[in-house]
Amino acid sequence: MPTDGALLKGSCHCGAVKFSLKSSTPVPYQLCLCSICRKVAGPGGSINLGGHSETLKIEQGKEHISVYKAVLDRDTPQQRIAASERNFCSKCSTMLWLYDESWPELIHPFAPAIDNLDAALAEALGPEKYDPEKLVLVCIKNDSKPAYVRLPEGPKETYDGYGTHSLEDWHKKNKVYVDKSM
Repeated sequence: MPTDGALLKGSCHCGAVKFSLKSSTPVPYQLCLCSICRKVAGPGGSINLGGHSETLKIEQGKEHISVYKAVLDRDTPQQRIAASERNFCSKCSTMLWLYDESWPELIHPFAPAIDNLDAALAEALGPEKYDPEKLVLVCIKNDSKPAYVRLPEGPKETYDGYGTHSLEDWHKKNKVYVDKSM
């Protein structure tokens, strides 16, 4: 069980749900523009972080957490329900995290739900390793993006499908993986 990692503290918009977890992959570098992320998070897509699922603590409001399983390939012969679970507040609809039992050790909090992200990154990495102004945003599933959706300003890499690195690989390659044993 990982004992190291950045301590992330999150909540929903209305304050009914509060949670915390540890993350070795806390840098918000990847923007997903798939139809699911755009439908549940807004037209700009979503930025997911990585976390250690066994460290998730629901501090408040467990009774207000609902789960949505997305429909994949809607209106096609291949239509099916996704294995992943998008957890959200049933009172205000804030997306909290994504969990998929195919990778039980992982959980993916939605970056906007994390209240202390800048402070957690500063504490875990220090300003010399994390400078948001120099961050190259990786925009994935660009082939799903309608024309009216604009990509964010600043340096970026775009991919029609998924990027070339996993969350963990990207963090290690960029020397921002949070693990004291490295």
